[in-house]
Amino acid sequence: MSQDDLTQLTFAQLSQRIRSKEISPVEVADAFLRRIEAVEPKLNAFITRLDDHARRSAAAAEAEIMAGEYRGPFHGFPVGLKDIFWTEGVRTTSGSVLDADFVPSADSAVAARLQAAGAYCIGKLHMTEFAFDGTSRNHHYGPARNPWDTERMAGGSSSGSGVAVASGEAPIALGTDTGGSVRVPAALCGITGHKPTYGLISRYGVTPLSWSMDHVGPLARTVEDAALALNVLAGHDPRDRASVESPTQDYTQGLGRGVKGLQVGVPREYVWDMVEPEVRRAFDEAMATLGSLGAGVEEVSIPDLALIN
Repeated sequence: MSQDDLTQLTFAQLSQRIRSKEISPVEVADAFLRRIEAVEPKLNAFITRLDDHARRSAAAAEAEIMAGEYRGPFHGFPVGLKDIFWTEGVRTTSGSVLDADFVPSADSAVAARLQAAGAYCIGKLHMTEFAFDGTSRNHHYGPARNPWDTERMAGGSSSGSGVAVASGEAPIALGTDTGGSVRVPAALCGITGHKPTYGLISRYGVTPLSWSMDHVGPLARTVEDAALALNVLAGHDPRDRASVESPTQDYTQGLGRGVKGLQVGVPREYVWDMVEPEVRRAFDEAMATLGSLGAGVEEVSIPDLALIN
């Protein structure tokens, strides 16, 4: 397999090949850096690239693994971080020129957790200014472009996270979600985005938009990849007052059990007021597929939605 082909594998596939020493972290870093160099001028997924840091970190991880010090699935892996996560010694702009020169003196909780797992940041990713926009526009750093059609928006506010994963510039990226900012770019870029339970992942070192609504979540190619990320990211942190005590668990364990017996509620109110016909058809097909696999799908009424108008 050529190095360029490595960027088309899932995180789980790459991780297994590093563990078996079929490929090395240096080969993985080189492949993703070449991919970034090739497509970044068209896509604008990054605000700050960390090429040299990536090469040094990959070489260090390779030496550790060869010495028998393998840490787990993330060891030697590049991860893209939305530019809202503090990174020690690396500027964190939060998508604004107001913070263009802000260099944190400490890592965010999630950056520290990834580093402890053996991963490294390959770059700080595009976002809308202070995460206050669901598009992929940014008047200071230009727009991030959807890799499937550069004339269409990539969604936001975690724009670069969606673009980087979908285009093969990073195997895993982190975003934040206050009102859809992980889920929207994941949907528009055709990847998996997960908004975890409130308080499951620490928000320490994340520039806040809304203390009561902010979440940290992974963006990845597959549900399995997102679950592997959650294994590393989840955990109590007293520095985040909303952080919850949760038992350590392997979030990949339930992936093969299917959807039989699950109940899916589809709201009647407001959901279909402004929906393109092709989107409605795709949604209906998805619900039919869930039903055929054993899930219960039914309409539900949420009249209190009128209060948010």
